This record gives sequence, structure tokens and C-alpha cells, in this order.
Amino acid sequence: MQIRWIRFLVMKILRLASLLIAVSVISFWLVSLSPVDPIQAYIGADMLRVGTEQRQAIASYWGLDLPPMERFIRWAAALLHGDLGTSMIYRQPVAEVIHERFSNSFWLMASSWILSGIIGFVSGVIAAMKKDTWVDKMITWYCYTLVSTPTFWIGLMLLIIFSVWLGWLPVGLGVPAGVLAEQVTIEDRLRHMVLPMLTLSIVGIAPIALHTRQKLIDVLTSEYVRFAIARGEQGLGLVLRHGLRNIALPAISLQFASFSELFGGAVLAEQVFSYPGLGQATVEAGLRGDVPLLLGLVLFSTLFVFIGNGLADFLYQIVDPRLRGGGKA
Repeated sequence: MQIRWIRFLVMKILRLASLLIAVSVISFWLVSLSPVDPIQAYIGADMLRVGTEQRQAIASYWGLDLPPMERFIRWAAALLHGDLGTSMIYRQPVAEVIHERFSNSFWLMASSWILSGIIGFVSGVIAAMKKDTWVDKMITWYCYTLVSTPTFWIGLMLLIIFSVWLGWLPVGLGVPAGVLAEQVTIEDRLRHMVLPMLTLSIVGIAPIALHTRQKLIDVLTSEYVRFAIARGEQGLGLVLRHGLRNIALPAISLQFASFSELFGGAVLAEQVFSYPGLGQATVEAGLRGDVPLLLGLVLFSTLFVFIGNGLADFLYQIVDPRLRGGGKA
């Protein structure tokens, strides 16, 4: 048993290492082809006041005057020593910027991830139990509508309804404007997080609900469930005893595999609400040519998604006894 878990962990580490290497090479190559001039973006509105010598000094300071291959080798060597570089926008180490922004995004993504998973799973179970009724049609229509709706549009609609028209929630930002950091309360942070959280949750419900519905319908039409019905089992007890065990694995896998969609949705949601998280930092780094921060965020997002998929595989090993015994599901 221990050897199998050690082999599982070693394979995951090797896959992660190869993935990070590939992502680093491809990302650096794409950034080098970007039409955004990092020096011009760095100078900003003072472009006309900066001469050629100053531009050369700035390029030399940030290493932008070196050939792309040499820049990549220097960046990779620093990365191996745990140094992600310094952000050109924030004038801080990239690791500190990511840590500060992720602390804001973590609670936003975690709450929306949990909420969407619970509501999506329960909605899928209800739709399958009420198959072909008006309840099933309403849930299915709701899910298909959300799947085809952009995240930023949902965020704008929630912003217009609850902030502009009703005035119940703040328009944006992560904390009230003009308030000192030590005076910001937990209630203030929660009120500013509600709309971005609802935006991500509403979008994340659809795939979980549709997948759970179809899986449960397949289970309820299987032969062993028909045999259980013939023995007198029915209703919610039948679903809890024979259905949930079989639909739990696909639901767990899909929920943890949605880390990539969660991070991508957070980029759009945080941009709509000006929420100070990783999503907004990613957009700013891309538009303003902050190469160290952008590469650091790419590597961090890769690690974030890989951890989600790895947790899904780990839970598969624990929940499914066939995999624990070394068999194939």
C-alpha cells in the first residue's frame, strides 16, 4: 500500500516538473513575441519626457536589452533559487505580490467553488429524480442558459441590479474607498466579496448540475437499481443508497478539475468589480508588459490547476475501493 502511494506521489511530482518546464518555455517565448513594449508601458505618461539614454538605462536595469535566450536563462536560473524576480508595476518581489493578491482571491474562489459545487450537485440530483417534469426542464434550461452566458456579462447584470438599481451592495473594490486598512472590518470585506462570489458561483453551477443529472439518470435506469425497485426500495432512500455512491466520483472529479475555469472566471469577475486579486493583477501585468509578474502568475496558475487535478485523483484513490485494490474503474 505504501509503495503504491509513493509511486503515485513520485509520478505526480515528475509530471508537475515537466509541466512547469514546458509552461515556462512556451510562456517566455510568447511574451517575447508580445507587441506590448515593456519600456513604454513602464514609463507610461512620461514617455515624451524620457530620452533615448534614459530608455536604454531602464532597459539595462530590467535586462530588456539582452537577447531573449539570455534573458530566459537568467530568469530560469533565478527561478531555480526561488527568485521570481521583481514586478515592474508594483516595485515589489513577484512572490510578495502573488501572496498578497492570492490572499484576496483565495476566499473569493473558495467560497464560490464550494457554493457552486453544493448547489450544482443538489440541482442535478433533483433534476434526475424529477426527470421530464417542469422542475427538470427549469433546471436544465437554467443550466444551458448559463453555459452560453459570458462571465463578465453576468457580473455586469448583478452589478446593475444589486448595486445601481437596488443599492444593496457596493459597486466594486475589495474594501470601502477612503478607509484605512486597520479600520476595515470583516463585514466590509464580505459585502464587497458578495457580487464577485455570486458571479463565479452562478457560472460554476451549470456543468456540475448537468453532469450529475445525466449520471444519476444512467444509474437509475441500470439493472441493479431496477432490481432494488423490485425489492420495494424507492424514492430518496433508493437514490441515497444506490445513486450517490456512483455519481459521487464523477462529481468530485469534475469539481476539482474546474480549477482552471475557476481561475479564468476569477480573472473576468475581478476585472468587472475591480476586485484586488490575482485576476486583476494578471490583466494589469499583460497590458502593462510586466514580464516577471506575468510569468510568475502563469506558473502559479499552472500549479493551482495541477493541484486541483491532483486532489481529484487522490480522492478517487480513497473513495473508489477498486482503485485502492489496484484495479481499474
